[in-house]
Amino acid sequence: MFMMITYVVIGQKDSSYSFIVHVNTVYGDLNKDGLIDVATVTQDTLNENAPYKLDIFFKQPNGDLKLITSSIKAIGPQFPNGRESHTWGDGFGQLSIHNGVLWIETGFIRGHMEHKFRYQNDKFELIGYSFANVTAGQITIIDYNLSTGKRIVKEGAISDDDYKVTEDKIIKLNPLPSLDEFEPYVNDLY
Repeated sequence: MFMMITYVVIGQKDSSYSFIVHVNTVYGDLNKDGLIDVATVTQDTLNENAPYKLDIFFKQPNGDLKLITSSIKAIGPQFPNGRESHTWGDGFGQLSIHNGVLWIETGFIRGHMEHKFRYQNDKFELIGYSFANVTAGQITIIDYNLSTGKRIVKEGAISDDDYKVTEDKIIKLNPLPSLDEFEPYVNDLY
């Protein structure tokens, strides 16, 4: 089911952008009210960096959609150093919703990562981070449950079936990172 969403937000900080290319739309109950909410990703392909914009709308009892949060930092741009640099960013994969949790999925040349956000405490908070990547025949896997603080890192040769746990720690963050301030690649933990 695809639904085109058209809206104008007056006074928004990204007014110099032109996010008109639809990339992804997902549906699911994100705030546990029994109504199907909507999250969309659009892209400004005219901009030198081709940034993405994430918008999350909560369905209202009257059927209207209310913009709850919007971010131009939550997904890395397609060209972080500009088009002419011939350097691609990590590829935005997709949004998805699993059991009321919004996942932002990103692909690498030899791996992927997911950031998982739950609506709680009147905002979207980062509750999980998964990462897997292969470099020079070695794989690194990270699973971080920010709700419990448990962070596990496993490493090993890609040819092995059993990877060695190189880190198993409890790292509690309080407060949990909010989607409103979240930006990938700026924190060593997630």
